Amino acid sequence: MIEEKIYLLGFMSSGKSKLGKKLAQHIDRKFIDLDQYIEKEEGRSISRIFNEEGEKGFRKYESQYLMSIPEEDQELVISLGGGTPCFADNLDYIKSQGASIYLRVSEDILIGRLRQKKASRPLIADKTDEEIADFVRNSLKLREPYYLQADYILASDNPKVESILELLKLS
Repeated sequence: MIEEKIYLLGFMSSGKSKLGKKLAQHIDRKFIDLDQYIEKEEGRSISRIFNEEGEKGFRKYESQYLMSIPEEDQELVISLGGGTPCFADNLDYIKSQGASIYLRVSEDILIGRLRQKKASRPLIADKTDEEIADFVRNSLKLREPYYLQADYILASDNPKVESILELLKLS
């Protein structure tokens, strides 16, 4: 049986939002991108929250909104922020609410993607290419122990909906 909520987790630029939208369409579920949900509820961008309240302030909102996704919306695909499972009691909450899938993308691919998108990423916006590479390597060392606690791990530099369906035995 399919879990009511499916959480996609992984490092920034691992494809959680893009794949989450496709998966939700494929299995006829509502899709929520946690970062977009926070922006809508707060009336300001993630970058602005970081600028005004710092990472600690953002993480408070992230945890608050993760746990306040309306209960009436049970059948969901939820794309998490890269750090969501690594702070507060978020991982325990995620695991108690549904299936979690770690999109495990190689460091080199993540570094390449983030170098192209750094302006829209508050944690790396002011970093050089080499600093981005160091950030990815160091952050993955800290975050991967959390990611690896997911119910399922999809190791692919270009994950597909069909791969998730196979993991969940829905194909």
